[in-house]
Amino acid sequence: MTLIEAIEARHSVRAYKDIPISEETSHLLKNKIDEINAAGDLHIQLILNEPKAFQGPLAKYGKFRGVNNYLVISGRKAEDLNERAGYYGEQLVLFAQQLSLNTCWVGLSYSKIPDTYVLGENEKIVCYISLGYGETQGVSRRSKKPEDVSNVSGITPKWFNDGVNAALLAPTAVNQQKFFFEYKGGDKVTARKVFSLIGYTEIDLGIAELHFEIASGKSITNFRNFL
Repeated sequence: MTLIEAIEARHSVRAYKDIPISEETSHLLKNKIDEINAAGDLHIQLILNEPKAFQGPLAKYGKFRGVNNYLVISGRKAEDLNERAGYYGEQLVLFAQQLSLNTCWVGLSYSKIPDTYVLGENEKIVCYISLGYGETQGVSRRSKKPEDVSNVSGITPKWFNDGVNAALLAPTAVNQQKFFFEYKGGDKVTARKVFSLIGYTEIDLGIAELHFEIASGKSITNFRNFL
C-alpha cells in the first residue's frame, strides 16, 4: 500500500476487535516511532494491552470501544509542538494503515493512566491516537470543497490541486477542516490555521500539511522555515 493509498483508505475508527497486535507488528511500529521521534523532536510512546485509558466516561461518550492499544503523543513544550505532533503523528497513522491497523486521533476522550507513559523535563502530552484492528474500516465524512480551504483555481498547477484534495482527506477535530493553503507561484505554498472555537487547529494543520506534501511532492514553505 502506497502512502497515497493509505491516505485514501484511512478513516477514523473508534471500535476495535479483541485481537492483539503481534510482536512483529509492534516491532515495526516501535522502529518507526524511533525514526519519527528523532525527525520531529517528539516523544511518542506506544502503549500495548492497556485498556484503562479508554474506559472512562469521556471515552464512552466518544463511542470508543475495545481500545487496548494507543499512542501517547508528547514532546517538549514549544510554540510549534502541536503542529509537529500533527505532522509526524500522522506519519505513524499512515504507517499503521499500511500495516492493516486502524486509528483515531483523540483530543479529549481518554484518561491518563499513571505509569503507562513517561514524560521528560518540560514535556507535555498533546493527544492520544487509538490503535488496533477495527470492527469496521470506518466511513467517509462530509468534506469542504477545495476552494473553501485554498486559493485553487483554473490556473493553479495540478500538483497544488492534488495536494489540496489530499489535505481534505486529513482527519481534523469534529471534521472542522480549519486550514487554508495558498499557492504563491513557482513551487511556493503556504499553509495556515483558521480560527476555531473548538481548538486543535494546530494539530489539524500539521496533519493536513503532511497529506498535502505527500500528494503534491512539494514542501510547505512556511512550515519548513518554522521547524
